[in-house]
Amino acid sequence: MSTAVYGLQDIKKELQHLSGLQIAELCLRLARHKKENKELLAYLLFEADNDTIFIEKVKAETGFMFSQLPVRSYEAAKYLRKILRLIGKYTKFIASKEAEIALLLNFCGNYIQYADSRTAYKPLRLILVRQIEKVRTAIGKLHEDLQYDFVNDYNLVLDDAEKKLNWFSKSNYML
Repeated sequence: MSTAVYGLQDIKKELQHLSGLQIAELCLRLARHKKENKELLAYLLFEADNDTIFIEKVKAETGFMFSQLPVRSYEAAKYLRKILRLIGKYTKFIASKEAEIALLLNFCGNYIQYADSRTAYKPLRLILVRQIEKVRTAIGKLHEDLQYDFVNDYNLVLDDAEKKLNWFSKSNYML
């Protein structure tokens, strides 16, 4: 799965339907993201109205990328960093901590499923550890009601990691 790519003509047509105030808001938000200007604008115009569908598309895309994960540890670590850059770009577009947590939990689940569980390659192991720590701190910053929604999923990921990865101890990462 890849997100739809819109040309400048499609973006220009969509901008003609917006008011001046809406265009100003879009441009101000666009100014913060220099590299992905066109992608961000396309997201804001065509995808932002339904974040849950967009998040599911990103999950599907990262799931497909995990199915292509190389066997050798060095290449796998590079590929996992590529997936994380993609997730970072999309979470920047969505600008929601809840979406970031959902995507990172999905990443961790896919890592546990697809990555070599017997590897001794420390950089490959640290990728998972850093993402789990990132999720833990992000959940801690949420409102209590939202925390409750994610704590169960987080604990399931920890349980799964402890079962499948002999080097992982969930006691170090409990909330």
